[in-house]
Amino acid sequence: MRQALSKHLKDVRALIQAHGEPRREVYLDLENSGLIFEEALNALLKAYREYGYGHPSITHKPGWSAFEILLEAKENLMALINAEDGEIVFTHSGPEANNLAVTGLAKANPSRRKILVSSIEHLSVKFPAERLQEQGFKLVEIPVDKEGFINLDYLSSQVDDETLMVSVAAVNHEIGTIQDLKAVAEVAKDKDPDIVVHTDACDALGRIPLDLEKLGIDMASFSGHKVYAPKGVGALYVREGVKLEPILYGQLSSQKLWPGIENIPSIAGFSKALELFRENFDQYRDKMRKLRDILIDGILDQIDDVFLNGPKGDRRSVDNVNVSFLSCEGEALTVELSLRGVYVSSGSACTSRTLEPSHVLLAIGRQYEIAHGSVLMKVSPLHSEEDIEYALSQLVEAVKRIRSIAPKEVM
Repeated sequence: MRQALSKHLKDVRALIQAHGEPRREVYLDLENSGLIFEEALNALLKAYREYGYGHPSITHKPGWSAFEILLEAKENLMALINAEDGEIVFTHSGPEANNLAVTGLAKANPSRRKILVSSIEHLSVKFPAERLQEQGFKLVEIPVDKEGFINLDYLSSQVDDETLMVSVAAVNHEIGTIQDLKAVAEVAKDKDPDIVVHTDACDALGRIPLDLEKLGIDMASFSGHKVYAPKGVGALYVREGVKLEPILYGQLSSQKLWPGIENIPSIAGFSKALELFRENFDQYRDKMRKLRDILIDGILDQIDDVFLNGPKGDRRSVDNVNVSFLSCEGEALTVELSLRGVYVSSGSACTSRTLEPSHVLLAIGRQYEIAHGSVLMKVSPLHSEEDIEYALSQLVEAVKRIRSIAPKEVM
């Protein structure tokens, strides 16, 4: 095993060395890992250096200082999502928050055995729901149209007094579709006010205004790296009165629903990123929208046989660019662009290493050939117009090269 690991490490190092030093690097794979605000990084480092290393449930000065960081982060998050009551549970990622929401709710409410999720949910919602289905729960997938919007009539026809929860992402992580969450909550609550409405809001935070009070949302999941904070921190908002059971067990810290010590330094960075979004919300959104449109319009204007996956304009998240190129494998394009210093992903990391087409693209009706040619890119407030223009120029050249050597097929 160790010998195989050493060989693998050697191969990876050779791949990195083969890239050389590109004249410019542009990281657009923000779906799968994140750039970080300088201020958030400084907050993380300060927490490590000044008491943030303390345990937040221990009653000494470092412990109280760590607990202060925790409370400030909760306050900043609740202010950004306009949540007046309920609690914030810190996890170590968005997927952990989603698992706690789905599985923890089912454990705490065994009398209701029906769960509804959209057909394009993140796998950290989809997989735990499927696991509950194996345990006897009824799982219903809500279909979507060709742009990824859920069928509200179908939702209305399926919710009933057996329904435990409805889970629909506010913004789809792959194609950027912005759902009408208020309508989702109204459909569910009109049928039965006790139905819990959960949203995976990891890709919504900082991209769209989130007012959980007005939307009628009971639980919402968040991820630190999606708002340019450190990795290693996620959060779940739980409205007062919603019953959850833990899904992991062990020594508790300051939270009853998630065991182990909280990642205080990363939470400090998350808190600072939330502050930045509160102060610069419109500015960041306007910049991302402009960069997104430069990239989308440039691709559609300069490259033939391209499909934009997801909606256009204001119904699409301001950071999201997902396109499919005919006669061009997405994985090959990812490698070619990497050699040019432009870093993207072929669909979602949840499926890219298995070379399986994205379940999201299949759900909106894309054929396998088109789904396999997809590339997902996300812009950020940390990018410049020069970054995006460079990425666009390299994308045009990369597609041209791959198509010149690809077997000719009739699509």
